Order: sequence, then C-alpha cells, then structure tokens
Amino acid sequence: MSETISPEELKTLIDQTYKVEEEYVALRHSYEHLQSTIEQVIEFLPNAIWIVEEDGTIFLQNSQAKVLDELFGILQWDVEDYEVNFYERSYLIKSAHHNEKYLLSATDITEQKRKENLATMGQMAAHLSHEIRNPIGSIALLTSTLIKRVIPENKPIVVEIQKSLYRIERIIKATLMFSKGIQAHKSTLRWEYILSELHNAIGYYSYGKQIEFSFPEHDFELSGDFDLLVMLFSNFIFNAIDAIELDDEEGGAIRLTHLMVDGKHQFTIIDSGIPIVNKKWLFEAFKSTKERGNGLGLVLSQEIAKAHGGEISLYEGENKGFVITLS
Repeated sequence: MSETISPEELKTLIDQTYKVEEEYVALRHSYEHLQSTIEQVIEFLPNAIWIVEEDGTIFLQNSQAKVLDELFGILQWDVEDYEVNFYERSYLIKSAHHNEKYLLSATDITEQKRKENLATMGQMAAHLSHEIRNPIGSIALLTSTLIKRVIPENKPIVVEIQKSLYRIERIIKATLMFSKGIQAHKSTLRWEYILSELHNAIGYYSYGKQIEFSFPEHDFELSGDFDLLVMLFSNFIFNAIDAIELDDEEGGAIRLTHLMVDGKHQFTIIDSGIPIVNKKWLFEAFKSTKERGNGLGLVLSQEIAKAHGGEISLYEGENKGFVITLS
C-alpha cells in the first residue's frame, strides 16, 4: 500500500527545496565574492603572484604576474627563497605548497640592490678618499714650494703635476660629497663671481687642444650655494673638454648660454665633442659614459640642481648638450 503525501507535506517539501536553493545561491554568491576579494587582494599586491595547480596549470595570477610570464617559466617551485636575475632586473622569489597548490611570488628588488650596492661603494670610496687626501695634500704643498725653486724650463712639468693633483682633489671632493649628501647653503650671488671661478678652474684643468669657450658675459643675480654651483658648471665644462679631447678634430668649442624662462634661470651648455655613448648611464652613480670619468659628476650635478629647485635634462637639438634649470 503506497503512502500518499498530503498537500501540507508537499508544501513543506517545496518550501524546504526553495530554502535549500536559496542557501545554495547565497553560498555561491558568498564564494564568488570571496574569490573576487582574493583576486582584488593579490591584484593590489606590488609583487607578481601565481597560484598554481600541481600539474602546472595556473589557477590564479595577478597582472604583475602576467607581465612576467617568461620569468614564470624559469621559477623553481621546490626552493622557498632565492634571488634570480632576469632581463637586467633582480627578483626575490618565494614559494610555498598548500592544499595541493603552489603559491609563488616574485618581488622586484632591483632598486633596493642598487641602493645597497651604491651605499657599499660609497662607503668604500669615502674611506679611500680619506686615506688619499692626506698624502695628496702633502704633495700639493710640496709642488707649490717646488715651482718657486725649479729652473724655468722645468716649471711646465710642475704645473702639469699641479693640474693632475687638482683633478684628484676634485674626485675626492665629489666622492665625499656623494657619501654625505648635498647640503646647499644659499645666499645671493653674482654670476660674474661664478664666471671668474670657472675661468680659474679651466686654467687648472689639463687639456691639449685649442678650445673656444663662450660664456654669458652679462651679469645677473641668482640665489644659491657658491661652491656647489661652481662644481655644477665646472662638471659640465670639464665633461665637454674631455669629449672634445676624444674627438678627431684639432679643436673644439664649448658654449654656455643663459636665459630667464618662467622666472627660472635656464642654462644651456653645448659642445662639439664626441656624442654621448650610453645615455642610460648619465645619472647612474659610478657608471661613466667616458673613459676617464668616475661616474659621479652628473649624479652630483643633478643633486645640486635639485637642491636649488631645478633639474638637468638633455638638450633637444642638433648638437650635444644639457639644459640646467635653477630657481
């Protein structure tokens, strides 16, 4: 004898079915919301994230990971923490295995390692500079005494020694300044005083070609640190001299011009020397674009310009040059 379901029981069963369906829909919405939240979280992270099935299928990844799909192909899943170099970038790789899935992350540490390397190199360079400074000072003192006593035909030799010492002293000063940082002590200055010091600096710089120098002859006021601004302009002038020395021509020209643009001083320095070899190294410490550079001149010049509310950029024209802006 079969049991019959009363209308009340059928209604109850239907109500329970609807309730189960509603709970299932709510649970599914909750799961989708949770999955969406997880996706947003890993998308928010600055590093590349992969969640991978054991068979190698990518279950989930963020946009950073999608950009580094080639890097994903060389990752070691069974190594928890290690560094890898990939296309001139450094990455810290972390991995873990959880619930039959692999969790992988790649963090770009290129800038961090660059700063660490620069700090180490700066400390070493500063230490060496301190050690070299005392004997260089003694040699400079002896040459200043020697030039008064040598016979006239030997004076050019002593002068060349003094010029070489001047170059070494500039390198030491730049290195120590880089390790300590730029501190500008500003005052109101006249361009004619800076120009006079630049002429003196050129006189101490050693070069063999005939070079025509053209500087702003009109006088004007600017606010800044005298020693730092002299270093800034002399760095560019000496770089230009070196570029002309390496050129095949018998001589060359260096032109420094000045304009007021939007209330700021704008200097443009152009030379006829060899072109810049590697522009990406221009403002990278300890990387020089020329044979006898120490890789600090342009870096310090940029910092000096920033300390004076300005910046340095490449000159956009036919000739090679730079634009120096100061507030």
